[in-house]
Amino acid sequence: MKVSSQTIKSVKVEYYQIPLAEVLSDAKHGDHTHFEIIALHIMTHDGFEGMGYTYTGGKGGRAIYSLLNDEIKPGLINQDSTSIMAIWDKLQWDLHYVGRGGLLSFAISAVDIALWDIKCKRLNAPLWQVAGGSSDNTKCYAGGIDLNFSEQKLLDNIGGYLNRGFNAVKIKVGKPDFKEDIERVAAVRNLIGNDKILMVDANYSMSVEQAIRFAKSIEKYDITWFEEPTIPDDYKGFARIAQATSIPLAMGENLHTLHEFGYAIDQAKLGFLQPDASNIGGITGWLHVASMAYTHNLPICSHGMHELHVSLLASQPHAGFLEVHSFPIDEYTTRPLKLENGKACAPDIIGTGVEFDPQLVKPHLVKHS
Repeated sequence: MKVSSQTIKSVKVEYYQIPLAEVLSDAKHGDHTHFEIIALHIMTHDGFEGMGYTYTGGKGGRAIYSLLNDEIKPGLINQDSTSIMAIWDKLQWDLHYVGRGGLLSFAISAVDIALWDIKCKRLNAPLWQVAGGSSDNTKCYAGGIDLNFSEQKLLDNIGGYLNRGFNAVKIKVGKPDFKEDIERVAAVRNLIGNDKILMVDANYSMSVEQAIRFAKSIEKYDITWFEEPTIPDDYKGFARIAQATSIPLAMGENLHTLHEFGYAIDQAKLGFLQPDASNIGGITGWLHVASMAYTHNLPICSHGMHELHVSLLASQPHAGFLEVHSFPIDEYTTRPLKLENGKACAPDIIGTGVEFDPQLVKPHLVKHS
């Protein structure tokens, strides 16, 4: 293969385990004590460096690190760093048989984000401009992982979000007794008043029948969306729930291929799509889903990694809401997320706008190559 100035010279992979300040719980994933960051650095022959990354809720990070370091890294050397779609497609098919929609989607995301970081740096422009340029800010909400919180602690947590300037919040539901969920929804609505936005997220913990019963019970509290009421594979189950309630449904964080999003759009009767660039194949995958959403007149939203998604949401004319996640990845970067008038501001930093602060992440480094 011909080596040019734009080809990839070297690749480094890093694996971090970053503790959370307190245990966070939801209905299906259980307790989160830490989250994992797998970062990938790509250097080109002409001196550009791009950093990409993915994350987990605390499990599977070593496997993603191994996949990147042992299987993907060798094949990236001497590839043209500007051929982002070609590399994305080749990685999809090279490991499709063993990785379709699984760990492979996370690994490809790290590679793709690093290549987009280089692309933006070559263009001397921030990601929000390169990805679409619709705006430099976006609507957002604070997404709590708070099912284990007492009602009073839940309300105190929501109050903290309001004090930080959020005009929209999301809480977890999925208690063994759904009446407790209803009480918590009512208490939060009473706290935030009628002018703030409220979403709920069951993390696919309910059956279709349970979700319908619960949705009907909380319709009066003006819920903007009901997220992942049942397992994400049951597209027709989502449709049954959607037809039985006035609350729009949302999902996407557990859809890891473009085909899965296609099925969800066609069958699930969703009101919002929530792709995550960390597991849908990076920025390339996320923008593909955004295009699908635009074609079907659906708002595009996000899940997790708000420090990156803020630029992607801002770039799109049909942006819905940025999730400001409880995993504080941005607190370990050189530019934590900024809010102005209840909206999240995309960074005007050349590149993706995400750079980890070495002094903050170094104590949590587990492996590197």
